[in-house]
Amino acid sequence: MDFTQDERFLMMLYSPGTRPGLVTALREMRCCLTPDEGELLELTDRVLEKLGGMSDEAFDRLDLYREL
Repeated sequence: MDFTQDERFLMMLYSPGTRPGLVTALREMRCCLTPDEGELLELTDRVLEKLGGMSDEAFDRLDLYREL
């Protein structure tokens, strides 16, 4: 699964280290967004969609901190 640089930054900021934990953190953050934060909402939705399409094992192999 390919993530953009912005998607990777968002995941680094919110990831507690597990895919389910990251999904929960992003959903909680998403609920706090205001209407003028549309770009962040779209970014968050893209990341949630991609995370939903991958397994926990694939997430564990993902190196969020590789060269950005």
